[in-house]
Amino acid sequence: MSLLGNVIWLIFGGFFAGLGYIIGGLSLCLTIIGIPFGVQTIKIGVATMTPFGREIVEVENSNETLALIFNVIWVVLFGWEIAIAHLVSAAILAITIIGIPFAAQHMKLLSLSIWPFGRTFR
Repeated sequence: MSLLGNVIWLIFGGFFAGLGYIIGGLSLCLTIIGIPFGVQTIKIGVATMTPFGREIVEVENSNETLALIFNVIWVVLFGWEIAIAHLVSAAILAITIIGIPFAAQHMKLLSLSIWPFGRTFR
């Protein structure tokens, strides 16, 4: 079932959204300071390509001071905009019965996009 969901997701915009995240992440990696944020953006892009059948999990060192500082910087600079985009997309998709599974994936991606350091997916 997750394969079908991922194929439909990719056809109806998931591919271009993931590609946008990956291109944005690569552009962030052009500077030394932007590399940690670029890596997280690429991670979100890969998660956006195939969100069905994956879950967001915390890594062991997720509560370190550096991860917390990076998460706060992320939320202020990037995270809130990405989170609003996922929230609006989820609200629009949740209107129809067919869109509810896709809205659930946007809510999963919202949690990763608001606080990405110390989180991964499997």
